Order: sequence, then C-alpha cells, then structure tokens
Amino acid sequence: MKAIRFHQYGDADVLRYEDVETPEPGAGQVRVRVAGTTFNGVDANIRAGNMQGPMPLMLPHVPGLDVAGTVDALGDGVSALAVGGPVVGFLPFIVDGASADYVIAPAESLTAAPSSIPLADAAALPIVGLTAWQALFEHADLRSGQRILVNGASGAVGGYAVQLANAAGAHVIATGGPSASEHLRALGADEVVDHTATEVGSAVTEPVDVLLNLAPVTPEQLATLATLVGDGGVVVNTTVWMPAPSDEARGVRGIDLYVRSDAQQLSELVARVDRGELAVDVAERVALQDLASVHARADAGALTGKVVVVPSA
Repeated sequence: MKAIRFHQYGDADVLRYEDVETPEPGAGQVRVRVAGTTFNGVDANIRAGNMQGPMPLMLPHVPGLDVAGTVDALGDGVSALAVGGPVVGFLPFIVDGASADYVIAPAESLTAAPSSIPLADAAALPIVGLTAWQALFEHADLRSGQRILVNGASGAVGGYAVQLANAAGAHVIATGGPSASEHLRALGADEVVDHTATEVGSAVTEPVDVLLNLAPVTPEQLATLATLVGDGGVVVNTTVWMPAPSDEARGVRGIDLYVRSDAQQLSELVARVDRGELAVDVAERVALQDLASVHARADAGALTGKVVVVPSA
C-alpha cells in the first residue's frame, strides 16, 4: 500500500510518499480502508519533533489522527463492527496514522460515519469536533442562557464550538477576521467581533460565563481576555504552550484542554450531522501524495480552513 511517512523529525520535506506493507489487525483492532484523513496543527508539531516528550514515536511514522473509511478486516474479539461498514474515528497519537491506504485502529475508537456527507469529508469531524464538545460540555459545563466568548472562532474548532454553543441555548460572541462575520453568524453567533479592527475587551460589554480560547494569543492577551469572565466562570484554553489563567478570588477556573478520543461523544456529533444540526466544513481536498505541500503551507502560515487528505486509490 501507499503511505506518507517521515523517517526523521524536521520540516515538511521529511515527509515521503512510499510503499509500505499493509498492516494486519491484532486483538481488539480493525483495519480500515482509508477514504480520508486530515491535516491538524498538531501534525506539524509532531513531525517537527516538538512533541517528543508527551508523544514519543517509533520512526518511521505515518501521520494522520483523523480517519474516515470502511472496515476492511477485524482482529480477534471485535464484534461491534462489520467488514464493509463506514466508520470514523480519532486515532491514538503515538501509533501510525491514517495518511495511507489502510490504517489499524482500536475498535473502541471508531463509530459509524455520517451517512449524509461524503465519507472522506467525515474525517474533518473527529478531533476538532471532539475538542469543541469537550471544551463546552465537559470542562465549561455550558448551559442554556449563559454567555460564551469564542476567541478564534473562524478556525475549524471554532466553527463547531459556535454551532454547539448555539444549539445549547447559549449567547455566543465569536471573534474572527473581517471576512468571517457572515459565516460565523450563519453558524449561530449572536455577536461577531472583528479582532483586527476592535479590541475584544471593549467590544464585550457584559461579563461572559465562559471564555474558550482557540487563538495563538500571548499570555498577556489571554490574561486580559480572562478579565471578561464573570465571577464563578470558566476559561478553557487549547493553546498548550501556556496555561489557562485562573482567578481564585473571583472563583474563575482556568482549564487547559487536551482532547481525547471518545467514540460515544463522536457518535453524538455524527447524529447531529445526519440530523442537519451540525455542518462539517471542508475548505479543500488534496491527494495523499500532496500532503507535504499542506504541511509546508501550514508552516508558512498560509493554510486556512480544514483540509481533507484523500488516498489516490
């Protein structure tokens, strides 16, 4: 089979499109014929060697944490899935990923794929959708009637966060660039702040219950945003290089979010997609052999929107 691998850490040109042996599933695993995977920002950090501490790899390594495809073979003890079934999932960080024709996945990490969108596009759901879900409902305990500020809402996670927060009955304030306003309002934002033209702090005139930060701001900027959170509120931060600020005197909790695979939560997201309640946004689709160019564009800051990567086979 064909796969993208890197044999050493480095910039995008360490990624090689090459022939590798088709893997066999072990106990509790399935082999998935890949219809699509995605590029996530963490993929570039892993490839560059920036995550060797928390995510030690055995090289060569196949990237690709999201997978959508069809079950191709079952390992011993797997009974909940059937060969030929369309599935979607979030793969473990430290094993070979889905930038290949086939991938081995823990059966427990997979759930049935949405039937209302192309199977390859379903790969754009797991990591970013689960990040939004866990931020809002596990960590922030977002409830109807609360106010939430989504900073960096025009990214992939932000799009899901705005939709989910709106569906939960929250008042959603979203920040984005000048071209994002119409799209964010269509997703359910009640207010949109153009952060390039207005200081967010001056635009948000009432305290919020939840701040979800998805943007690569400085610690000082995040601390300023945290002052917009009312007493007893929550700051959830996804930028792992700096901690979320807390304010014990006001009862404001700071939470650093590390997304995890959860097939039950992913199944709920899939159900919402199929009911037309959650839109899966794909900016572009690229062939597997062109994945290195996606990494290079990301490294140069020239990548926008969610990219789905499709094996040529």
